[in-house]
Amino acid sequence: MTAQPRARSFSPSPDFVRAVLKGHSGLGLAFAAALYLVCLTGTLAVFAREFQRWENPTAPRMESVSAETLNRAYLAALEKAGDGVEHVFINLPNRDLPWLMVTTEKDGERESLLADADGELTGGADMLWSEFLTRLHIHLHLPRSWGGFIVGLSGVALLSSLISGILAHPRIFRDAFHLRLGGSRRLQEADLHNRIGVWALPFHVIVSLTGALLGLSIVIVGVLGLALFKGDTDKVYSLFLPPHPVDDPRPAPPLDLRPMFAQAVARAPDGRIEYVMLEHPTEMGGAALFNVRTTPNRIAGVSAFAFDREGSLYHSSKAEDSNLGEKILGSLGPLHFGWFAGYTVKIAYGILGLGLTYLAAGGVHIWLARRRDKGRPAPNWEKVWASVIWGQPLALTAAAIAAIGWPTAELVLPIAVWGVVSLLALAAAWPLAPAALSRLGRGLTGALLLFLTTFHAIGRPGGDPVATAINLSLAAGGLLLLYTVARPHLSRALV
Repeated sequence: MTAQPRARSFSPSPDFVRAVLKGHSGLGLAFAAALYLVCLTGTLAVFAREFQRWENPTAPRMESVSAETLNRAYLAALEKAGDGVEHVFINLPNRDLPWLMVTTEKDGERESLLADADGELTGGADMLWSEFLTRLHIHLHLPRSWGGFIVGLSGVALLSSLISGILAHPRIFRDAFHLRLGGSRRLQEADLHNRIGVWALPFHVIVSLTGALLGLSIVIVGVLGLALFKGDTDKVYSLFLPPHPVDDPRPAPPLDLRPMFAQAVARAPDGRIEYVMLEHPTEMGGAALFNVRTTPNRIAGVSAFAFDREGSLYHSSKAEDSNLGEKILGSLGPLHFGWFAGYTVKIAYGILGLGLTYLAAGGVHIWLARRRDKGRPAPNWEKVWASVIWGQPLALTAAAIAAIGWPTAELVLPIAVWGVVSLLALAAAWPLAPAALSRLGRGLTGALLLFLTTFHAIGRPGGDPVATAINLSLAAGGLLLLYTVARPHLSRALV
């Protein structure tokens, strides 16, 4: 009997294995960079409304408006926009934004206008920087479904890392205040990483969980639609959102908001109208939705009342009557960004957000240091990571300068500036060492922050104290970065 030849097993070459491992490392670093960017922009986005005031320091400020003022401002914005306005969004003065702002939407384009206490339009609202920042955090300026999915996965990855980190370190709570400073760089990084993770664990869990739910909401809605309504996602949204008015495109005079305003106040006498949305205001099928904050100290406390053209109520949703799902849905955004209890909570979220950003960066630092200690350093990846860590603050500052300098430009301007500076930072990783990249990134970011605050103070003088506080904070951050460059021991610690 002739022996059968043995089948040759596939044995990849060492070069193939190295290429695969390199690609694996690159994919991991790319996802870590996305997570770092999401955490960094999320920390800044906590102050998105303050940045809006920073961009509009001369905007008329007021505590409240009357129905007459609201109606006058809305009609003036409608007249300015011309025929064919599909939607009107009105932001009434509140604790964070003491403005009356009317936004018209026509042919997919939006225009935001500010009004004074008499309802007279005073000019456009500049929000290029704050819009760039929030969209970068929410969907990375990618197509909304794809970008939101990546951001949602980042939240899942962050939450998984927190849980696995706790399970992998049984002494992590016992050693909550044990720090090994001044010795091995890897041990120092590991201790700081673990301590920050423990000290702010409730915050990290809340932010990562709500971020995952918000980012993956499209996927969640799609799954619920398939499971419950044969793929009809509109029925899922209808469980939480007011129904659309009956479509009737016949021309009609503009909606009169005054009687609807009075009804909303009567139905929630202890509330405060913060937002009004109008659909097809110059059609017979026009309608208006009033959002009334009835419990200012609760995370989810908004009642909604929708009226048709005749002022008849066709939808009512009171905060105190909402079910558990509605309460959870309404609390996700405020909990994620800290928009529920004033400046004390926002400042706390900002500080804790910086710690979370450090955690996102520190995991890669520890991995690189561990490889170095084991005699398998990855110098190229160390340079790439240093360019990401210090290139992003530089790119964001450059984008802010572009937005402040050309506030009427399209959103593509700050996106392009941010993208070009990010690519230049990566290109600098080719000739420079990690320490040089760190010093260069911190030095340029500090200098540009000082330039930005000076440029803003000269070009946009105004009496808004929040704008002044933002400028002082940015200037302090710039000076701190320049100080770290001037101190060699700090520069070595921040590589």
